Amino acid sequence: MPKDRQPATTSSEQDATPLQGAAWLPHGYRLDPHSHAEGQLVYAAAGALATATERGTWVAPANRVTWTPPHFAHSHRFYGRTDVRVLQVPLDLCAQLVDHPSVFAVSPLLRETLLALTGSPERRPGAHRRLLAVIVDELVDAAEQSLHLPEANDDRLRAATALLHEDPAQSTTLAELGRRVGAGERTLSRLFQTELGMSFHRWRTTLRIHHALAHLTDGMSVTETALACGWSNPSSFIDAFTEVVGQTPGRYQLELRRHS
Repeated sequence: MPKDRQPATTSSEQDATPLQGAAWLPHGYRLDPHSHAEGQLVYAAAGALATATERGTWVAPANRVTWTPPHFAHSHRFYGRTDVRVLQVPLDLCAQLVDHPSVFAVSPLLRETLLALTGSPERRPGAHRRLLAVIVDELVDAAEQSLHLPEANDDRLRAATALLHEDPAQSTTLAELGRRVGAGERTLSRLFQTELGMSFHRWRTTLRIHHALAHLTDGMSVTETALACGWSNPSSFIDAFTEVVGQTPGRYQLELRRHS
């Protein structure tokens, strides 16, 4: 697999060299906000990545792939030593996929096709296009599993979520948050539902899972991760992680080691 292709930071699609292929990136590697004239798929065959847009943040562990439609400004951050695979999707194929950033489950066929398409040069004319068509077909049928953390527009709600971002492990209640940002508990609860589409508890749990994925990918133990992210005991963390990610944190780390 090529190891010398490092994605370059860019601020606009006009001066961007399209990211394509495979690269190993170190823990904490960032790509500043940029956009592409075509669609983009980014897959962490090992490690994990977060994709941020004005609509919020999506996290993709090694069993998911991120999709960003054309012209959507976005940034990336990579967690753990990441085997990143990047594909540009031509405009004529983009219409088959959803028109918003998302994360999809990676089936065994989808994983192997992504690895094949990004791991070696094209040997026969049209081979890459045929493999890309297989990937798009798989994604059309794949379930969206977004691990999406939406961001707010209301100033009070933005202030509240900013406090949680600063310290995801804090046990602050909704009423306490409301007092700190100048909003009643019921008002803040309503804003979480109407603006973010989820309860305060669900949003904070998703935020904590985002941080947990980063810690686990960087080698922190399950128990240490649970405590660092605000869970009072490992068993409640394991239950929450399994519900959101679809596998236990122990299994997640085992698969990371197997693919690294």
